[in-house]
Amino acid sequence: MVTCPDLQWRTIFALCRYGGLRCPSEVLGLRWSDIDWYRARMVVHSPKTEHHQGKDRRIVPLYPELLPYLQEAFELAPPGTEFVITRYRKKNTNLRTAFERIILKAQLKPWPKLFQNLRSSRETELTQKFPLHVVCAWMGNSQLVATKHYLQITEEHFQIATGRDDTVQNVRQHGIAVGCDMAQAEKDENTDSDGRIAQQDYSGRYEGVEHA
Repeated sequence: MVTCPDLQWRTIFALCRYGGLRCPSEVLGLRWSDIDWYRARMVVHSPKTEHHQGKDRRIVPLYPELLPYLQEAFELAPPGTEFVITRYRKKNTNLRTAFERIILKAQLKPWPKLFQNLRSSRETELTQKFPLHVVCAWMGNSQLVATKHYLQITEEHFQIATGRDDTVQNVRQHGIAVGCDMAQAEKDENTDSDGRIAQQDYSGRYEGVEHA
C-alpha cells in the first residue's frame, strides 16, 4: 500500500483487497452515488454476472479496513465527481502492468492473477467471520466457485488447528518455570542452615576412575 503512487491507486488497491471488488470492471464502475455512508454499505454493479437474473448488482458492506480509503478519496474529490476512480477510464488501460510495477517497487514478486488473488484473500478472511452464503452474496460468486477457485488454506489455519501459538507460549513459560525451580532447588541444597553456600567436596566423585 505504501508504494502506491497516489490516492487513486491506494483506493483501487483497497477496493480490491478489502472490498473484494473485481478489477477493473467493478472498481471503475463504482460511483459516489452507489455509496450509502449512513448505512455503511455500497452498491456494486457487476458486468460479469449481469446476464444472470438478479446478479447485475450486489450490496457490499463498507468494511472497517476499506472505509478510511473511501473517506479520504471522497473528501479530496472535486465537487460533482461521478466515479470513485476518475483515471484509467479508457477501455485499453492496462492496470495489471501498472500494478506489477507497484509490487516490484515494494520489493515483492508479482503473484499469479494479481487482482483475482486480492479478492481471494479477502473472501478467505471473511469466511473466518461470517457464514459462507453471506460472504458469497457480498463477493458476488457462488459457494461452488468460492470453494473451488477462491478460498485458501492459510498459515493461520494451521496455527489455530494445532493451537501452536498457545502451545509454544506454554512450553516457553513452563521451561522458564522449571529452570527457575531447578536453579532454586540446587541453591537450597547447597546452602547451610546459616544461609551460607556450603563448600562442595568433589573428591569422592572420581573414586574408581583411573586417569589415562
